[in-house]
Amino acid sequence: MSSRQTQQAPPEKKTPRAGRNLPAAIGTGAALLVPAVLGIIFFEALLIALWVVILCLGVWEVARALQTRGLVVPKIPLYIGAAAMPLAAYFGGVEALTLALLLTGLLILIAAALGTPDPGRSIMASIFVACWVPFLISFAVLMLHLDEGNWRLAVVVLLVVANDTFGYVAGVFFGKHPMAPRVSPKKSWEGFAGSMTGAVVVGVLTSWLIFDEPLYIGALLAAAVVVAATAGDFSESMVKRELELKDMSQALPGHGGVMDRLDSLVFAMPTAYFLLVALTGESPGIPLG
Repeated sequence: MSSRQTQQAPPEKKTPRAGRNLPAAIGTGAALLVPAVLGIIFFEALLIALWVVILCLGVWEVARALQTRGLVVPKIPLYIGAAAMPLAAYFGGVEALTLALLLTGLLILIAAALGTPDPGRSIMASIFVACWVPFLISFAVLMLHLDEGNWRLAVVVLLVVANDTFGYVAGVFFGKHPMAPRVSPKKSWEGFAGSMTGAVVVGVLTSWLIFDEPLYIGALLAAAVVVAATAGDFSESMVKRELELKDMSQALPGHGGVMDRLDSLVFAMPTAYFLLVALTGESPGIPLG
């Protein structure tokens, strides 16, 4: 190769240390967060509609990812379940959400038995998708039934954002010791410490400034959300590693797929809901009428 050709060779692009396009990630996050916050605080119908669309996209992503490994799942029952579960949670509470999951399972069983190759594996994979995506995340809607439920849900979303933000910053600047290198090499103990510290501060401040309640409630809620969100991140990383995928899709610029954003919510929402019920002594599952 001549010296001229060597000089004209384009410089090698450097991958961001955090593994994502930060400006695109911030823009996409804001585009999702703003309507979510508006829906939580002012327009619950907008929140439910947004939730249904996001859950249907999440179901589509996971079903599509499973098909790369030869697992054909019936999508129509999953779409019906993704729409029905948040609506059931909103109008009927815990009992209606559980019933929606059971009916989704029945539709999956019928659809798989009627025309899906290898129906046994198809049914198991479909039930996994129905539980992992719409069922667990629909506990966010159940929080609206609690006293000051709109603000409770807003705080939990804020804690998840704090977990991601403080963990990202601490991981970028201080991350040296991976938590689980075989599952998610970029997650470090330093990042986890940053997530925990930042989220606990946010939780304590919200308990003091918004709810006028004992500060330990905010601290415990924040700590539980961080642990649950981290478990959710690892769960999706394990699924992607098993399916040999980098991202579920490229639907969200800077973030990958929808499930790459929902993964923190999968265990965080039910954890936050049950912990709030236990700590505040409220009666769960009262329909909004």
